[in-house]
Amino acid sequence: MTEKLIEQLEARINDLECQVAFQEQTIEDLNSALSQQQLQITKMQDQMKYVVGKVKNMDSSNMEDPA
Repeated sequence: MTEKLIEQLEARINDLECQVAFQEQTIEDLNSALSQQQLQITKMQDQMKYVVGKVKNMDSSNMEDPA
């Protein structure tokens, strides 16, 4: 192999290593964001269940007392 070819291959390997490192960081960032979103979704589901329960109780008490 010529010196120039070796340098080109080393540069290419360097570029690929940088791309892999960037992709790994991106995956970690996306995983973190996804985990946070799942926690928010779970919290909102719990809040929605609470609100639905309150509304159902309001409907029940309105039906019992037609005044």
